[in-house]
Amino acid sequence: MADRVRIYEVGPRDGLQNESTAIPLETKRAFIERLVRAGLREIEATSFVSPKAIPQLADADELLPSLPASPGVVYPVLVPNERGMVRAEAAGAKALAVFTAATDAFTQHNIGMTVDESLEAFEPVLERATELGWWRRGYVSTAFGCPYTGAVDPHQAVGVATRLLELGLDEVCFGDTIGVGVPTQVTALADAATEAGIELRQIAFHFHDTRGTALANVVAGLESGVRTFDSSTGGTGGCPYAPGAAGNLATEDLVYLLDASGYEHGVDLEKVLDAARFITSALGKPLSTKVGQAGGWDAATGEPIGR
Repeated sequence: MADRVRIYEVGPRDGLQNESTAIPLETKRAFIERLVRAGLREIEATSFVSPKAIPQLADADELLPSLPASPGVVYPVLVPNERGMVRAEAAGAKALAVFTAATDAFTQHNIGMTVDESLEAFEPVLERATELGWWRRGYVSTAFGCPYTGAVDPHQAVGVATRLLELGLDEVCFGDTIGVGVPTQVTALADAATEAGIELRQIAFHFHDTRGTALANVVAGLESGVRTFDSSTGGTGGCPYAPGAAGNLATEDLVYLLDASGYEHGVDLEKVLDAARFITSALGKPLSTKVGQAGGWDAATGEPIGR
């Protein structure tokens, strides 16, 4: 539907993975349960990477099987290699994401591989996921700019996305990893992707609010026909390569924008705010997102919502 938007929640995985405060499994489960109650239907729950690499997500094998089975809800997990795939399969995963970037410099710093080497590592993972009938997503990080090489040409990011789709993905997600993108770049990237034969339904965007442009970038994406956007409840997460930066686009800010703009999405703002307050409290942080502080707004009464 032209006016329906998919909100892909990344808070439990991308939002928590770099946090220094240890979050108990029970707290993560309670957070995800609140996200489900809010109406979110695609919730990236965890990552099957080495526990040594990301200690915060070391409980993935226990967390995933414990999550509530709810009609229409899927819990994609990040899977970096065949070892991770074995663990994800044993834990009962049904959907996965793989992660590369538009530049070799970033992938070498982040996962110790070139882009080509990362794609080779994903091939058997995606073959197995296809055999199992899983839904499959691929991230193209640093799609707008790289902390090591600077600006990224949109055709370079699209070239990586095309190669990912050739491996059997259902969807590619272009990430503004260090939060340097602006609306004109979003439009250029969406245009380059469709010109290369990628369908709009296969495109998602993942924006960070590092420099305050995330919502403006969403609007540019919507105007280009893209209807899938990542967000993190409470605005948690972000990129360790952008020190001191704000986190991911907050789900509550995205929901407010979509509501006020007349898009359907199925997510309840008050319940998202409840989940946002829950997880930021667990992290020992104030809820600092814009809608988290001000609440939503009822146009019929002029009253705030969810404060």
